[in-house]
Amino acid sequence: MKFNSANKHWKILLVFLLASQFNSYAQNTSKPLIANLLIGTYTEKGSKGIYVYHFDTATGKATELSHTTNCSNPSFLTISKDKQNVYAVNENKEGMISAFTLTNNKLVLLHQKKTKGADPCYVAISPDQHNLFVANYSGGSLTQYHRFADGLLSNPQQFIQYSGKSVHPDRQEKAHIHGAFFSPNGNYLLTPNLGMDQVNIYPYSNTTSLPLDIEKVKTITTQPGSGPRHIVFSKKGTYLYVLEELTGSISVYSFVKGQATLIQNVFTHPKTFKGSPNSADIHLSPDGAYLYASNRGEENNIVKFSVLSNGKLDVKSEVYYSTDGKKPRNFTISADGNWLLVANQDSDKIVVFKRNKATGGLTNTGSSIKISMPVCLVMF
Repeated sequence: MKFNSANKHWKILLVFLLASQFNSYAQNTSKPLIANLLIGTYTEKGSKGIYVYHFDTATGKATELSHTTNCSNPSFLTISKDKQNVYAVNENKEGMISAFTLTNNKLVLLHQKKTKGADPCYVAISPDQHNLFVANYSGGSLTQYHRFADGLLSNPQQFIQYSGKSVHPDRQEKAHIHGAFFSPNGNYLLTPNLGMDQVNIYPYSNTTSLPLDIEKVKTITTQPGSGPRHIVFSKKGTYLYVLEELTGSISVYSFVKGQATLIQNVFTHPKTFKGSPNSADIHLSPDGAYLYASNRGEENNIVKFSVLSNGKLDVKSEVYYSTDGKKPRNFTISADGNWLLVANQDSDKIVVFKRNKATGGLTNTGSSIKISMPVCLVMF
């Protein structure tokens, strides 16, 4: 009995020592998470098009790896799940979509397809990776392509043209589609229409030649003059946050089986603000605890809200952070939640913020990426 008891204690001690050594080894040999960054730009002032950067998530430093040549106004980008293909809209009067392979951190053009609408401003791949959708801003339309296994695209298949207007005399004189956003489960595609103060909710399926069921579409009608622009879903898809560009507001909806119900509307600027709102982009932190939105125009900031358990935003938690630049467009948050990068289009730089995951707070690191007219950031 004495021998067995001592032997048992020695086994426990040995397990403890081995576990301690393993943890020490893991901590000493663990490598920082390495991420890459795609940057879409406007090319009218000398940009080369799309840039590929290495982003060190231990230090927040970025290093250029490659860039395209002769790619006109690739303003918005998306990347396939396997990281093998990148798609970029060419935001010109004759809209195009460019398909690339990504090999050894270099982009090689596969082909281009017309979007059938002017000034495409957004591109999205369906979660099942079978279809690609482009929002044509000036054209007021949505274009769908089938995506093949090799990354190539079909000619345009489903094409939806919108017609209508709203109350703003300059910005809402006709339909302006500003994005295409899938619900997390992939069952619905939402298209914010800035020009008509609407968000259309389409049932989606990859089993039919035309993947959007236009007969069963539902429509969110936003406040007149609000101008819905970008959308983000909560992780489980039960809440929907719609950023409204022209009023600088966020409408929060519960979302159940394609039905959206408004539960809150908040502003992204202080009550004392008397200027013209010009909101641009919206994202949730990876843990869903904080929501961020960018404001351009006279504000040039990122606003942060805490997200409550009922999906609403805590307006008392509202905090503003200068973007240290002009016209902040798209921004992105690293997968580890430690970094937020914002593209300041009119000051030709991407500013790197360190993010406090516990509080959601942002600290300007003083580090930036100098690129002409950055618009879109995709970290992968």
